[in-house]
Amino acid sequence: PEKINILLDGKVYNTFKNEYKGVAEWPFDQPFHLKLNIAVGGDWGGQKGIDDGIFPQKMIIDYVRVFQKD
Repeated sequence: PEKINILLDGKVYNTFKNEYKGVAEWPFDQPFHLKLNIAVGGDWGGQKGIDDGIFPQKMIIDYVRVFQKD
């Protein structure tokens, strides 16, 4: 495909464009899986700190829909 759009509630949040530069730039024609998580920390969280008062958190997913254009 030429691009992959990431949507939430019908709004496009991110687009990956295929610039045909190889697997390092476009890994989506190789087998892969989706990972959905609540990430805490990382570069920003590590620098700014995490407020423990926000826990526990939960992520409720009704469904994930994946389309493939033939």
